[in-house]
Amino acid sequence: MIRPCNQADLDRIYELINEAATAYEGAIPPDCYHQPYMPMDELEREAARMTFYAWEEDGRLTGVVGYEPIKDVTLVRHCYVLPNRQRQGIASALMRHVVGLTTTDRLLVGTWAAATWAIRFYEKHGFRLLPDGDALLRTYWDIPDRQIETSVVLGRQLSSRQEQNC
Repeated sequence: MIRPCNQADLDRIYELINEAATAYEGAIPPDCYHQPYMPMDELEREAARMTFYAWEEDGRLTGVVGYEPIKDVTLVRHCYVLPNRQRQGIASALMRHVVGLTTTDRLLVGTWAAATWAIRFYEKHGFRLLPDGDALLRTYWDIPDRQIETSVVLGRQLSSRQEQNC
């Protein structure tokens, strides 16, 4: 079941993101990987800016995605699934959910350039690598320059309500 998250979910979102983000260890530059991957104060700042949606099974969050309309686009943020629940359709269901919520013409997602598995996932869901990633990251995200240097942006054009409801 997909549901919006609230303040009471932050501890579980924190655990879920940090457990799932262990996949980045050894894949992204060592100066960009740390434990916890997302400290609680950073998560609290992020949660104030966006809505998190969770995949919940038996009262337990097993997947999460952030959704942030900003300016003229919508950002997909922090899409993570617990390692033992990956490749079971949870992230795909969360992605379809946020696509269905999106009212802007463009949906963007940023990820690490070295996270080839994430890039493939987003491409499978209709996103394409964008050549102006650095400019987009500087316009729509609030991340350090080092992260911009090592990241890519993928976009999906949503030109009709019919496509949004897929």
